[in-house]
Amino acid sequence: MATLNKDVFGLSVENHELVKLAYDAYLANSRSSHAKTLKRGEVRGGSKKPWKQKGTGRARFGSTRNPIWRHGGVAFGRTGEENFSKKISRESKKVAIRQALSLKNKEKAVILAEKPLKQTGKTKDAAKYIDELGLTGKNILAVAHEKSPELIKMTNNLSNLKLVRATYLNVFDIMNADAIVFSPEAVKDAEAWLIGKENA
Repeated sequence: MATLNKDVFGLSVENHELVKLAYDAYLANSRSSHAKTLKRGEVRGGSKKPWKQKGTGRARFGSTRNPIWRHGGVAFGRTGEENFSKKISRESKKVAIRQALSLKNKEKAVILAEKPLKQTGKTKDAAKYIDELGLTGKNILAVAHEKSPELIKMTNNLSNLKLVRATYLNVFDIMNADAIVFSPEAVKDAEAWLIGKENA
């Protein structure tokens, strides 16, 4: 019977600063930068002076492209070239994942599935397996040794389940899961990746 390594699933987490850093970095690195606003010089029209400089009693304006005008340009707006990414070292990322797994294990949310899932390619068989584990209705992170075509086909249509390989674990998915289901092979993969021990 496989057991969970305390160096991965049993850490004492005194504070959550590193976990939060890795969580925020995941979100920041997933953020796209497609939004773009028009600058004053990019707005169509407005080349003609709206009224003469003097004698009207109104403030002087040279163009309706002025940012304070409706439909004018945007001052200091998004350019579409912003970089929101945050860097975190590889070792810090692994420590954060170990801390997140330890926190979830303390909540009894880490499940070691000794009974293998028969890979039939049918979604109903995956749903039945989840029901047998008592996880129906929960957000599940399923950690597999390999993502076979049959396994992907079985789990793709389950909205409350996300399938990942052990070496693709991240803090965001771990912390947002109600239950994390490992196969015995996936546990060994995760421990080998996170602490570098093949026989952990």
